[in-house]
Amino acid sequence: MAQVEKRGGLLRKSSASKKPLKEKVVLMYDEIFMTEDPSKCSPRFWEELFLMKVNLEYLEGKLESLDGEELMKIKDNINCLFQHCIQALGEEHPIRVVNALQTLCALIRGVHQKNKSTSGFDIINMLMGFDKAELCMKNLMESLDSLLCAEGSESLKSLCLKLLLCLVTVTDNISQNTILEYVMINSIFEAILQILSHPPSRREHGYDAVVLLALLVNYRKYESVNPYIVKLSIVDDEATLNGMGLVIAQALSEYNRQYKDKEEEHQSGFFSALTNMVGSMFIADAHEKISVQTNEAILLALYEAVHLNRNFITVLAQSHPEIGMVTTPVNPAPTTPVTPLGTTPPSSDVISSVELPLDADVQTSNLLITFLKYSSIVMQDTKDEHRLHSGKLCLIILTCIAEDQYANAFLHDDNMNFRVNLHRMPMRHRKKAADKNLPCRPLVCAVLDLMVEFIVTHMMKEFPMDLYVRCIQVVHKLLCYQKKCRVRLHYTWRELWSALINLLKFLMSNETVLLAKHNIFTLALMIVNLFNMFITYGDTFLPTPSSYDELYYEIIRMHQSFDNLYSMVLRLSTNAGQWKEAASKVTHALVNIRAIINHFNPKIESYAAVNHISQLSEEQVSHCFPQKLLWGVVRARLLRSISKRFVDSTLTRMMASAFVPMKGLFSYLEGI
Repeated sequence: MAQVEKRGGLLRKSSASKKPLKEKVVLMYDEIFMTEDPSKCSPRFWEELFLMKVNLEYLEGKLESLDGEELMKIKDNINCLFQHCIQALGEEHPIRVVNALQTLCALIRGVHQKNKSTSGFDIINMLMGFDKAELCMKNLMESLDSLLCAEGSESLKSLCLKLLLCLVTVTDNISQNTILEYVMINSIFEAILQILSHPPSRREHGYDAVVLLALLVNYRKYESVNPYIVKLSIVDDEATLNGMGLVIAQALSEYNRQYKDKEEEHQSGFFSALTNMVGSMFIADAHEKISVQTNEAILLALYEAVHLNRNFITVLAQSHPEIGMVTTPVNPAPTTPVTPLGTTPPSSDVISSVELPLDADVQTSNLLITFLKYSSIVMQDTKDEHRLHSGKLCLIILTCIAEDQYANAFLHDDNMNFRVNLHRMPMRHRKKAADKNLPCRPLVCAVLDLMVEFIVTHMMKEFPMDLYVRCIQVVHKLLCYQKKCRVRLHYTWRELWSALINLLKFLMSNETVLLAKHNIFTLALMIVNLFNMFITYGDTFLPTPSSYDELYYEIIRMHQSFDNLYSMVLRLSTNAGQWKEAASKVTHALVNIRAIINHFNPKIESYAAVNHISQLSEEQVSHCFPQKLLWGVVRARLLRSISKRFVDSTLTRMMASAFVPMKGLFSYLEGI
């Protein structure tokens, strides 16, 4: 009851003999909500108002209680309040500035909440009036810029950022927030960069600054020229970029730490003991209970930085001690009027690599490793729409990284080896990998592990087709770099091949259900083309000749899956249906794989019959395709078969050129 009275601004309840006693600031708010100018009776009204502690809940509630006509009647008073708030920001007295900032937050939120269905221009008119809007917003942005750049109170800077975040996030669709046109004209970009480049300011306000920048970049980014996009794309100051990277790394590390704590708490509880007794039959259901709120705001900031600024790619590889392992005191954050996008900023830990003690026992990390760990958690559960979009954004960021030449250089660098502990979804048919057994490998191995993990764990009824397509694209871009630069990566490629084949089997077994929602042939074609890339160009990036043995063994061992795929696409490509063209592309792409199967299967069956063996081991199968045959004759046969099948001149030249790298190998093998 006392809380209700406080929200209503009551200091004393009414009784038979006494009137209710209200806070003075509430009485002054009531005067503003009258139709008359409150300063007529009290010339010092506005000066006194900003000396009073703001009652945010009462002010917002009062605005919400008014209907449209009542609100229009007091429009002049609201305009006057807005203008006097801006004037108060220039005062030397910090109390006036703080109260003005909080009042502006309440006023902006209250008017927007009341006018959700109206246009942005009506809201501008309600807050400040059309005739004075440009001047008001210019003065407001200049005042905020001065406060952010000054060496004043950190609490004031925090409130300035919260006001800006409030201004940006009051509408569900940021591009419909017409007030931001004035924020585009009166830029605060330099003030944001100054916060990120200065370690003390970054510790206090880095999170809000990064989120604010990410949101401003997305304002009508495809409709008009956004000055924040242009300026962010050309930032080359090392301190600023590193500061931005450290803020993002801290936020993602905080999420990873919270998830790990909940996971350990869950595993040590009663349910864990019960599952140890009865088996792991409930392990998938148990895992669903482990849930930590994702941070899409900071993920969006990472995407914009990677996508827009080539210089930020270097920040991904900046090594520092793993942030989650460093314990630092937590400073309480000042009271804030709004939290953007429903996310909670991390505690203000020390996030500067200079300030973190480097210990030999502390695992070295970087922003990319932290992001990969975050992605491995987020992409585990894509059943709800919220996490589905978060997982999609993670894959889009990985695509941007896989497309960048410099990023690929450090991803594949043998001198930059890390132990990346990705989170794996608990499944009944596999045991959890021990963290201590993880080897140190180039970072590209962790990216491939993440993609394989996603492929294996998301074959479900609500099939995330878009995520699978992006996942395969990431793998393809990495292979293109390895082929181009002849990088021989020591990776367990068999896990990838097995995952891809199992995905093809899933698509075929659920053909009817999936075709009703998706074009599965696009994904099937991408998978087959990956195998074609291994077959055609594998000599440029597979680590050893024995890797080819493993590749051909997997293709022949699972030949039934490829035969079934060929039968399915042939059936649909010969019928006059909507999938004819898409299925035909897969039919043509299967030429290489079918040539390998048709060439070796008779030899393997003959070998088994002669030696009276019912089931051949992998070594016995490998004896059926020696290196000379494998690396020479088969490729020549494939080239001839492709040339015969494709009569179109352009396609013939394309396919012929694809085999150019093998010509030297043919000559070498013929001379053996």
